[in-house]
Amino acid sequence: MRCPTLSELPPPPPGRTGWPWTDESSQLPDAMPDGHPWPRVSIVTPSYNQGQFIEETIRSVLLQGYPNLEYIVIDGGSMDDSVEIIRKYEPWLAYWVSEPDNGQAHAINKGFQRATGEILAWLNSDDRYRPGALVRIAHFFSTRPNVIFGNGDVNYIDAEGRFLERIYAIRPNRFLTANLGFHGWPQQGCFWRRWAYEKAGGMDDSLRFCMDRDLFIRLVAIGPSARIAGPPLADFRMHDSAKSSKLLDVAKHERKLLIARYGSLRLQWFRPLLIVYWRLWTKPTKLRARLHRAYGWEL
Repeated sequence: MRCPTLSELPPPPPGRTGWPWTDESSQLPDAMPDGHPWPRVSIVTPSYNQGQFIEETIRSVLLQGYPNLEYIVIDGGSMDDSVEIIRKYEPWLAYWVSEPDNGQAHAINKGFQRATGEILAWLNSDDRYRPGALVRIAHFFSTRPNVIFGNGDVNYIDAEGRFLERIYAIRPNRFLTANLGFHGWPQQGCFWRRWAYEKAGGMDDSLRFCMDRDLFIRLVAIGPSARIAGPPLADFRMHDSAKSSKLLDVAKHERKLLIARYGSLRLQWFRPLLIVYWRLWTKPTKLRARLHRAYGWEL
């Protein structure tokens, strides 16, 4: 599906302006500059009682101006106005459903089972993509045929959408993440190839917090990964009801679970050395952050 224009979508709620309410990304031509068709990008949004934010999320996907989008929304049976909002955008959705599920990971799995795109990602119903994100993703994967996973920078925003802080993505390192639990790959800025997702076995429905880290560890074991250069691809919303604010104990437990699952028990005796390795690995990212803050350079 070609992304709709701003004029084709329902009008924004009163008082809403800027991206993605009254601004849109430029419409792209039907083919890439080299004449090849744009790769299909499939985005899944898992949703449950996020009526306060979900319309902004949906519009940030649909207003990308991208010529080959497949957008799927899996709602877990919301009791607020989420379903009413989703229905407003039904003509531009490849599929949507509202029914009880077994949690976020289960909902994402359901969405990806229906996805047909070459490139996959999910965007939670309280986050949003930045303008032009999908065209950058398409160029990234089209010019790097061997790369199966990419991660880019993300902004923290508050409940009202105000900028808080930039998260500078770190180039994936499976060894360190498996043995330390550290990663630096904000989920909102991560994209991957569908064949690799299928080979990795999909999402682990038993996880409530670290399902993204678990999947990404398995994905980067399949083939090369790389950081997606440039400005932030998405906005990660921080608010009182966000999962990251409420499931800290679950996060701690699942982090230990993943270290046991993918790491080496012997290497835990050398954790101080692993932390030194992590600090060395992240030095280029820290330098990149300093250059951006000082000179505005996007590297």
